[in-house]
Amino acid sequence: MTTMDDDRRMQVEDLNALHWAVGALEHPSLASRLGNLVGKPIELMRQALPPGASEVIARAATKGLNAAMTIALRTMSGQTRGGSPLLHRSLAAVSGAVGGGLGLAALALELPVSTVIMLRSIMTIAREQGEDIDNPETALASLQVFALGTRVGEGGDALGNGYFAVRGALAKSLTEAARFMAERGIVAEGAPVLVRFIAQVASRFGMVVTQKAAAQTLPLIGAVGGAAVNYAFTTHFQDIAQAHFTVRRLERRYGSAFVRTQYERIREGIAGRKFAA
Repeated sequence: MTTMDDDRRMQVEDLNALHWAVGALEHPSLASRLGNLVGKPIELMRQALPPGASEVIARAATKGLNAAMTIALRTMSGQTRGGSPLLHRSLAAVSGAVGGGLGLAALALELPVSTVIMLRSIMTIAREQGEDIDNPETALASLQVFALGTRVGEGGDALGNGYFAVRGALAKSLTEAARFMAERGIVAEGAPVLVRFIAQVASRFGMVVTQKAAAQTLPLIGAVGGAAVNYAFTTHFQDIAQAHFTVRRLERRYGSAFVRTQYERIREGIAGRKFAA
């Protein structure tokens, strides 16, 4: 149970930042963004995917994450700047335009490019929030963002679906992978600890990729629509990254237990207001 003393321990700007982070992390908005973009609910779009789409998407998600880990991490190392969020959204839009209208046939080629671009943007956000991106744990926390941007249903933590539930599920494999990377370096591709971590992230990332693929496989969406879908896709993960690394920054400042207590209090308050409405 929290008290007024608890609230006073956190500065107003930090409390406001945490309120925004809770909203972004507990209620990701990609489905509604894509629904508004193409003019129909995401579930209807998903039903239109061809047979075998789930296997294609799963392979593309894993390939994209592996590409991101081996390329983006190396190219970001030692840099002081990684480009603006707008630049990364624009680059992702270009890759979406190239694949627009080609549907699943282009996903295996386009998604790794988009994922590398997004991870570079995520790591830039991490650095702006005070993270050391040369630290393997920070690099993996950046990849973790791709697992945080989806929700299976409306059950929150009851479905293992809330922010801290997902972080907890990935904690052991992230720690093991970070230790391995610190000892061997990221060039040791195919190591079981890294494969296991990527597989866990990919299983959730694939759910969001399914939404993206469903929107991009609509007839006549074309290059312009493909660019718009990728722009929304990248913006979504930038928001999740900003929220995730805000929470981590506050944890460094106030302590993990205190921040989680405040986070859950805010989350419950948001849920209560929605229920009352």
